[in-house]
Amino acid sequence: MTVEIVVTDAPFNTQYAPLAVLAAHYQQQQTFQPLFNLSLPGKQRDFSPEDKLLQIMTSMLAGCATLSEVNPRLKSEVALARSWGWLRFADQSTLSRTLDQLTLKQIEALRGSTTAIWWPQSQMRRHDWRGYLWLEYDLSGLPCSAAAEASQKGYFSDKKTSPDASSRGSVA
Repeated sequence: MTVEIVVTDAPFNTQYAPLAVLAAHYQQQQTFQPLFNLSLPGKQRDFSPEDKLLQIMTSMLAGCATLSEVNPRLKSEVALARSWGWLRFADQSTLSRTLDQLTLKQIEALRGSTTAIWWPQSQMRRHDWRGYLWLEYDLSGLPCSAAAEASQKGYFSDKKTSPDASSRGSVA
């Protein structure tokens, strides 16, 4: 498959051009084939249940934190949908219903399929686990910027960090 990326003024541009190239690569490598080996319930009017799961994976790759972001972000992205072989993206409610219909046994099979997808790509296999894994917990309660990733106001039970505390996380 040959992928051509050009800048045009045509109405079928996509802001997700890198994701379209990634789609071509994944299709060529059959990366998501384990999703198509599942036995999933659901009607197939416009999309198969496997295609809906693939659209959910695509929404994650596009930066959607929840399915409610699919319509505003991906519904108008016809060029991206076509790079995956679809005419358009499914509605977020359709994707949610697909997940709601899964039984515990199917969820376990889906977990196995997604593991089969990410495991060959994972750097975790090459990590030297003999050393320590350092985790940093910042319980200082110091204010952070409103622009900080996933920042939100928290509760610290009236404990304040003194401005002259010599170490991070010490509570006066």
